[in-house]
Amino acid sequence: MEQNESKGQVDGEAKELEWTEELKEGGSLSYTDVSDNSTGWTSIPGDFFTVRGPQYLTDRVKIPGGESLLQPLALDWLKSSARIDNVLKLPNNRVMSGLDQAVKAGAKDPFVWAFNLQVPSKEHYSAISYFVSYNKFEEGSVGDRFLKGDDALKNTRLKLIANISEGPWIVKKAVGEQAICILGRSLTCRYLQGTNFIEVDVDIGSSIVANAIVHLAIGYLTTLTVDLAFLLEAQTESELPEQILGTVRLKKMDLAAAVPVELLSKDPLNSEGSSFQSRIWKGISTFMQPSLQGNSDDDSA
Repeated sequence: MEQNESKGQVDGEAKELEWTEELKEGGSLSYTDVSDNSTGWTSIPGDFFTVRGPQYLTDRVKIPGGESLLQPLALDWLKSSARIDNVLKLPNNRVMSGLDQAVKAGAKDPFVWAFNLQVPSKEHYSAISYFVSYNKFEEGSVGDRFLKGDDALKNTRLKLIANISEGPWIVKKAVGEQAICILGRSLTCRYLQGTNFIEVDVDIGSSIVANAIVHLAIGYLTTLTVDLAFLLEAQTESELPEQILGTVRLKKMDLAAAVPVELLSKDPLNSEGSSFQSRIWKGISTFMQPSLQGNSDDDSA
């Protein structure tokens, strides 16, 4: 019996690994090693960032981010003539297709997180970072309350840390070192949630400051390496120390690499009355706004 249970566990872990690796490599943008400086994307150690430590509310001390709670899954870089919403609801979304197949194959309770950073330019771009977890948050934890909470609660918790690890001085100066932003306080965020997924659509164009910084960064895109960490802000002692949900490094991207999607005029999936079907899916980059440090206590310190 124990041998059978052990074999079942190994088979389950193999299924989990197989579908995630396929999605990582499934786009036109390469998933690369952290030490590889070529164009692509990767997940980086949480220790590249600092988060609120166990006594932060009294000593204001931050600590290295440590291990992320979620596993990196995929990255898509899309463009269209209008803002791209509700990516996980698309029938051709490669991540949701992979998730469905993994569940049918016996993967144990995978839950997908998608962070859709919407970048306005002459065309509308979306950089979607996907992550996966197999363990539920402890009941009553900040993660559990975030998933169960309404949009107003979510808007006070989801935090982005951004850093330009490589790029011209002018962009580094505009973004700041380890810039921090509570997304829902500074930008318009829309949430799409199901039994095994959550998507956060972050409208960068909803902030004049963020929009200006992104437009500056776009001019240097092929020379930039951008590090991002997503986490939920700890606001009480019992929630400390903070834990990073997931990280992504975007390396020397190009607008021309974005995959075009065609918008359809009468599809309820898009929040503006239109949606789209994708030709293919791809991954790539974006950079964030930060310089909005003042939104989260003294986190800019």
